[in-house]
Amino acid sequence: MRMVVLDARGLIGSKVVNALRQRRHEVVDASAELGVNTVTGQGLAEALTEAQVVIDVVDQSSWRDAPALELTAKCCLNIVCAASLARVRHYVALSEVGADRLLDSAHFRTQRIRENLIEDSLVPHTILRATQFFEYIARIDRFAVDGQAIRVAPTCVQPVLSDEVAAALVDLAVSFPRNSTLEMAGPERLRLDATVRRLFSVTHSARQVVTDTHAHYFGVEVGDDDLMPDDEAIIGVTRFEEWLRHSTPFRVGLEE
Repeated sequence: MRMVVLDARGLIGSKVVNALRQRRHEVVDASAELGVNTVTGQGLAEALTEAQVVIDVVDQSSWRDAPALELTAKCCLNIVCAASLARVRHYVALSEVGADRLLDSAHFRTQRIRENLIEDSLVPHTILRATQFFEYIARIDRFAVDGQAIRVAPTCVQPVLSDEVAAALVDLAVSFPRNSTLEMAGPERLRLDATVRRLFSVTHSARQVVTDTHAHYFGVEVGDDDLMPDDEAIIGVTRFEEWLRHSTPFRVGLEE
């Protein structure tokens, strides 16, 4: 089966490509480095030629505020149109848990706009919303810095191993289109502030973690359940402490 992976060089995309190749699928690496630009549409039609499945894991986290909304719409419309013209049988997209309720955040609003465009298209699709990757926890000091401190809300989270998200995307890609949204999370409910504090203790970070119920998460205050998956979510098996023991969290994700 011919599979096209959009943003194949990113954290999730590279894992998806490896998993597909292990299963002996024909994989097309559709990344900017190889001339595929989802914002301008350059190279998309060629990449999607004769593709049965498109797996869209384009990372939009660097896009900000009003321009992000425009870029998201342009990017997704280009992919949907190219997939439709190529008669792709299944469009699998990665989104985030919270995209349907944290709409005051530009970050989550862009994800919801993207979901809406996919849902309104005529292309058979499946959307997988995932909770935070463990690697995101390792990078949170990029988003919550206040001087030498990191202000973090004590909101509930259920982070997940990125490898398991990649495996779930592959499982969905080789299955039938759901034409709906599924969610995925890790196996344990944690507090975000405590999780960051634990990570910093392992990595010997000099930054202080300050618990702040009003601390913003991608631009908005979050309640206890705003980042939690639904009751039907796919649940991974790897726990946070296990990831800490078997990885180098002070390096993982920092090159992304």
